Amino acid sequence: MSEISDLASAEATDALRLVRQSTGRRFSAGLILGSGLGGLADMVENRIEIPFTELPGFPASGVSGHAGMMIAGDLAGLPVVLYSGRSHFYEQEDAAVMRRPIALMKALGCDMVVLTNSAGSLHPKMAPGSAMLITDHINFSGSNPLFRESSDRRFVGLTEAYDKSLRDRFDRIAERQSITLHHGVYMWFSGPSFETPAEINMARIVGADAVGMSTVPEAILARFFDMRVVALSAITNLAAGMTGQELSHDETKENAPKATEKLKALIGGVLEELART
Repeated sequence: MSEISDLASAEATDALRLVRQSTGRRFSAGLILGSGLGGLADMVENRIEIPFTELPGFPASGVSGHAGMMIAGDLAGLPVVLYSGRSHFYEQEDAAVMRRPIALMKALGCDMVVLTNSAGSLHPKMAPGSAMLITDHINFSGSNPLFRESSDRRFVGLTEAYDKSLRDRFDRIAERQSITLHHGVYMWFSGPSFETPAEINMARIVGADAVGMSTVPEAILARFFDMRVVALSAITNLAAGMTGQELSHDETKENAPKATEKLKALIGGVLEELART
């Protein structure tokens, strides 16, 4: 095993032992599902399910719309580890709250991870129900999941945080399936309160296309564990100040499924292509 795989195994020892007892196999890709996107988990075949509460060291997810479940099986012919739900920085006051779950993915053999989230759009033409491929991110949270890492490995390069070859695959699948796949920069706010109109104006000025409360720390952690990363946003609302209406989590949960079918087709198509290579 590589040094990184050894590190991941050491960090997730107890959870790794439990999952190996349940599955006895290695996996190729990890997926993390955001608010309202749990329907993607229905695509997994030959599955085993383990609640986060039964996985040693895993965080509890206290957000409605996040099941807090690990599902391992086959998706489009590729062996995957899928987390239906995540824990957030604002729940634990710790940007590294998903470190052990991502370490477990790496220890189980996953060399890539697909991150999904629900996000607010800064562009009227990227309306609720749209899908956006994340090309880069802006960390506006004031935190970082590697704050307490003591080794020099904490200096993770993020010039290409989101793997171009994987992004190209998603573009090809989107074109083949006639799905409009927007591209954009995702800006991470700490949450849990939604952004103000002034903050949205600032985000637009500095180059953001969508905003949300997750994904960025997971992308950093995945790169720390030497995993390739690709990320997609399900657009659930236009951002604060754009419609004259107040934002709510209910709106997020209501609109996320509108993009779920697009994400299912895109992710399924890419994983099927990877399974053949």
